[in-house]
Amino acid sequence: MASFEDFKINVQLLQAIKELQYNEPTDIQVSAIPQILAGHDIFGIAQTGTGKTAAYLIPILMKIKYAQGMNPRALILAPSRELAMQINDHMIGLAKFTDLRHTVIYGGLGPKTQIENIKKGLDIIVGTPGRVLDLYMRGDLILKDIKVLVLDEADKMMDMGFMPQIRKMLEVIPRKRQNLLFSATMPERVVKLSEEFLEFPLTIEVTPQATTVDAIDQSIYLVPNFLTKINFLQKLLEKPEFSRVIIFVRTKENADNLYKFIKRKIDQGVKVIHGNKGQNTRINSMEEFKSGSLRILVSTDVAARGIDVTMVSHVINFDVPVIYEDYVHRIGRTGRAGNLGAAITFSTETEMMHIKNIEKIINYKIPVLPLPDDVKVEETTFEEKQGMDKEKDTFKKKADPTFKGAFHDKKVRPFMNPYFADKNSKKKKK
Repeated sequence: MASFEDFKINVQLLQAIKELQYNEPTDIQVSAIPQILAGHDIFGIAQTGTGKTAAYLIPILMKIKYAQGMNPRALILAPSRELAMQINDHMIGLAKFTDLRHTVIYGGLGPKTQIENIKKGLDIIVGTPGRVLDLYMRGDLILKDIKVLVLDEADKMMDMGFMPQIRKMLEVIPRKRQNLLFSATMPERVVKLSEEFLEFPLTIEVTPQATTVDAIDQSIYLVPNFLTKINFLQKLLEKPEFSRVIIFVRTKENADNLYKFIKRKIDQGVKVIHGNKGQNTRINSMEEFKSGSLRILVSTDVAARGIDVTMVSHVINFDVPVIYEDYVHRIGRTGRAGNLGAAITFSTETEMMHIKNIEKIINYKIPVLPLPDDVKVEETTFEEKQGMDKEKDTFKKKADPTFKGAFHDKKVRPFMNPYFADKNSKKKKK
């Protein structure tokens, strides 16, 4: 397929595609669009930034065609509010010259406005599993007319524990429907889901599963501790080529602390997003980052779903992710839409244990570079050293359940336990 005209889609969609400046179809679009239009169930393996969203939205908009009835005929589920909003934004652009009605629903806000939008009548609905199920259970959302069901970023949806809600929805929506499942990685649990969820699916894999985009320059720096990571981060952010940067951390606490440090010492143009931030705060931060008025965004993995900014120069993994597939999603925030990008990972000696597993998943040996000489190396505190030792023990116990480390839980005999000791003493008195 050399152009979108070759898909034989309608004039309204072609006009919207032209306005959005989609010059030619991407690999996933070339592979998926004709098969979805033909009615096949699809199991798509594609990284973020490959045009995956348009690969299913274009044929869905083509199949739904025009506004009809009051209840939605297509349901698209995403693991986070940010990704759901991003999908809806794509739909706004693609459905611009049609009369199709769509909305996005998610938690974190009161449902009143979302219910009002539903009651006006819908053709397509995008949402997070929790809010969709909640509105269905309340009787505010009717799913009996669903013809197409999409699970986007299925691997992340499973990591976040959404499977019970998804299974409940599969019980109530019509069995006769088209199913589309997309995932950046293909762990065993996603394969099992596809077998349960899809009927005779076509598997479309535009790149080997869990590989990372060629346009991303990946590197690891071995950094001994948190304070040295801070020093190194400051040196990097002082460089002008770090023009638009996303910094990923494991915890909300680390995210907040890092944000305060950057704002105080490096750059006022920084915001932080994580699960405890209000929805409006997160939306505003994302919009500022997309517009370029914000240079640095600090984020946890959960809040980062749906960051779709084409000119991200660098992704910095301040902490190594312990859910290994998240590495693929993190670095996929750069090197998007044909642009080059860089992903830099700070790793302690303890975190290097996780790096080995990440490399197995992405099938790539990430280069380890020496820490620059001008970065001040700090002493590791006693508390941080203890934390690292505990993490090592946990990691080794997962690999070998019989392993006993420095922090293993000692089995307490009944007579040593105060609860039992008290009971025994009472028996003796009697």
